[in-house]
This record gives sequence, C-alpha cells and structure tokens, in this order.
Amino acid sequence: MNCPKCDADIGDSYEPDDRSVGIRGGWYCDGCDVAIGEDEALREPVAGDVEIMSAREFRGDRPLGTPLSELSSLNRISMEVLMPPHSVSADGATAEPSEVMPPAVSPHEPSETADFTWNIGMKRADLLTVAPSGHYLAPVLLTTAALALSGVGIAINGWFARSLGSSDLAGWLFLAVGVAADLAALVLPSTAAGLWHTGQRATALVGWVIWFVTFAFAVTAGIGFASTNIADVTLLRASRVTPAVTSAQAMLSDAMTARDRECKGGVGKFCREREALVAERRQLLDAAMTSVEQAADPQTDAAIKLVAWISRGMMRPAPEDFAMLRLILLAALPQIGGMLLLIRRRLLTTGGGCF
Repeated sequence: MNCPKCDADIGDSYEPDDRSVGIRGGWYCDGCDVAIGEDEALREPVAGDVEIMSAREFRGDRPLGTPLSELSSLNRISMEVLMPPHSVSADGATAEPSEVMPPAVSPHEPSETADFTWNIGMKRADLLTVAPSGHYLAPVLLTTAALALSGVGIAINGWFARSLGSSDLAGWLFLAVGVAADLAALVLPSTAAGLWHTGQRATALVGWVIWFVTFAFAVTAGIGFASTNIADVTLLRASRVTPAVTSAQAMLSDAMTARDRECKGGVGKFCREREALVAERRQLLDAAMTSVEQAADPQTDAAIKLVAWISRGMMRPAPEDFAMLRLILLAALPQIGGMLLLIRRRLLTTGGGCF
C-alpha cells in the first residue's frame, strides 16, 4: 500500500476497524499526515471479482417484472393463496384496499452508543453517529492543562519582566516582551510539527529554533520569579521571634548586665566568670535562631528526610540540592503548555484520543 501523495510504502501502518470507539480501519502516512480508509484504497483486481452494473444494464430492454396477463394459471393460484383473506370477497372478486392507513413508522433514532450499518460487500462497519463526548476526554484535558499552565506562565513572566524596568515605560515594554515570548512558546511546537509533516522542513526547523529561544527566555524569567518569592518568604520566616529566641535574648541580657556590674571595678575572678557566662548565653541565642532559620523552609527539610528514609540512609541530599530541583520545576512547568498542545494534536490525528 502506497501513499497517494508521496507514494511512500505505508503498508505497515494498517490498523483494523475498532467499532467500540468508532474508528475505521485503514492506513496512515506520517510524512503527509494523511489517513486512507479501506474503502478509499485502490485495489488490484483479484480472482472472483464480480463486475458491478446497474439494474438497467443487467436487464437491457426487458420490462421490469412480468405483466399480469402473461402469468400462468398456476401463478395466479399462488398469488391468490398469498393474498390475505380479507382482500377477496365471497363472490371471488378482489376487495378494494382498506382506507385504514398503516401505522406510521417513526424514523430510527440513534442510541447513545454507536449505531452501525453493515456493508456486506466491503464487510466493514461505518459509524453513523458521533462517538460519545467521553471518548475525547483526553484531548480536552490536555487542552485545559496547556491553557492553564500557559496562563500561569504568562502572568509570571509578565510580572517579573515588568519588575526589571527602571521606569513605568520600561516596565511595560518588558512586560510586552515577556507575554509575547510566552505566547510564541505556546503555539510554536504544534505549528512547527505541522510544517514538518507537510514537507516544509526548513520552515519547521526555524520554528523549533525560535521556540527554543523563547522557551529559554521564559524559563529564565520563571527562575527569577520563583527565586525572588522563595527568598522573600524564607527570610520572613527566618526573622520570626519565637519563645525560645525571646528566652535566650533575656538570658543573654541578664548575663551582660551582671558582667558589667562585676567588671566595673576591674578584671578579677568573678569578672572572668561573668564573661564566660555571657559567651555561653550568646551560643544559646545563636542555636535558637539557627533552629528558626532551619524551620523557615520545612519543605526542604521534609524532602531530605524522605529521600534518606526511602534510600535507607544511603542518600541524603544537601538542602541546596533540593532547592535547585524545586527551582527548576517551578520555572519549567508553566512553560510546557506548547508541548501538551503538540501531544493533543498527535492524539487527534492518529485517532488515539479516546479515554
């Protein structure tokens, strides 16, 4: 089997009918993005083929049927036997047809499931009704996720780009650049893939290069947005004054007051003891503040403990390792909307969008 456009061999791409989802059997050409059904394929004549002709060609000039006057008596008797009893009167005359109209036949209403008409000659089923909307849930979900992620990415990049401007005008110009780059990163993958399948390879390559540039720009802006906000929140949490910090500060203040009182007249035994106590209390305050700083990012601490528990202590990443992984994910995820649209396009063109 060859493609009618590019004449490529597509015999290996044959898929049979799948009536459960309403897909016809046939072949598919990846290069031309063309589907060929079984009824559209040109077939070579084989032994046993019967020539198709119309009824007029078959009967020629012969009239359709046999006139009543030419019927034999035997045929007349058989017709009378086949006629219903109420159509013949007592004297043998044929009764007039009843004026009672036969019950109206309502047209067939397709059910919610697939209705099929069978073509005996081709031995295949043609789907009459549209497949239920639930069969196309996967493309709808992919489209929704792509648009949602792209909306978030546009908002993030626009906000961060505007924050780089030294004036209002510069900020708005940066915002326009960020929004335009995100929109290009959203639509370029599907567009470039379509150009590639239609044979416009050079234009498709240019599209992929432009997408890479816009994707890198968007990811960079996402890194700036995520790092700025995470740092602000972490610093705010680390500057909290907890009861432990308050107690340590009070103990240090008392120790410093006692030291000043003892050392006022000169350095002696008790003055050196007070100096040692002040150093000890300062270490307690530093430990309390370090504990608050560590609790400022509980996600990192919990992730490190989880990895160590899963690996049974063989792996224990540093806090900076998880912080970098989180930063990459927060910056890259809002920019994959274009790839989701590309996957959706592939599902629809190959008929694999059923869910």
